[in-house]
Amino acid sequence: MNPKQTIILQVNGESLDCPENSILPQVLEQIGLNPRLVAVEYNGEILHRQYWQSTKMQAGDRLEIVTIVGGG
Repeated sequence: MNPKQTIILQVNGESLDCPENSILPQVLEQIGLNPRLVAVEYNGEILHRQYWQSTKMQAGDRLEIVTIVGGG
């Protein structure tokens, strides 16, 4: 049985280990964020939600994640 390979991402300036071939929503859930309540910059570009399911993480990818806060 092969141990699962991991890769290292940069998330908001911090290193994060995640399973190889993870897609963006899996990474968000891994760090305890609700994917419906965040905006994501992927390698310097805002990543539209329609692409999240098809975006596989690669070693060295950079994510900047902002939590959406409601209120008034």
